[in-house]
Parts: sequence; C-alpha cells; structure tokens
Amino acid sequence: MRGFATVHAVAIFGQPVFAGRYLTGDYAMLAVHRFGADLVFAIGLAQLAPTALLWWRGGPRWPFWASLLLVAGETAQYFAGLAGALDLHVPLGVALVTLAVVVLIGIWR
Repeated sequence: MRGFATVHAVAIFGQPVFAGRYLTGDYAMLAVHRFGADLVFAIGLAQLAPTALLWWRGGPRWPFWASLLLVAGETAQYFAGLAGALDLHVPLGVALVTLAVVVLIGIWR
C-alpha cells in the first residue's frame, strides 16, 4: 500500500510540471500531460486494491475512502481537462495533489 501511495504521489506531482511546460510553449508536453493523467488514474485504481485488503483484514478504513476520493476527483479532473474547463481543472488539480500528499503522509505514519 505504501508503494502505491508513493508512486501515486510522484506521478501526480509530475502533472503540474508537464502542464506548466505546455503553457510555456512546449506544445509536445500536452501529450505527456495526457499520458500522465492516464497513468495517475491507473495507479489510483490500483491503489484501491491494497487499501481494500487492509480494511478487509481489520485495518483502518480511511485509506480506502481517501483513495476512492482521489480516484473520483481524478475522474472529474480528467473530464474537466478534456472539456478545457481550466476554471475547474486547475483548482481541482491543486486539491488532488494536496490530498495525495496527505494520504501519502498518513499511510507512512
């Protein structure tokens, strides 16, 4: 579970970097940002499995629910990006990075 949370946080941290590079004129970075979105979402889905297993084995529930919230937010983020709704895409991205860091810190404690 810690591995998934760590990889998820690293992947989600790359997204604003790729978007920033795109906004500075490196238009090839949009494809990297889109691939990163797919990767972040896939890692988020995969993260649900160990958190559900932890809960099933009598561990805390919060990692599962926090991971599910991340996946739901990433889904909304993906569609906001496709629609070009930057007024939602940017602040939601900040919230998702923050939540990923909170989950990472909580899981490693």
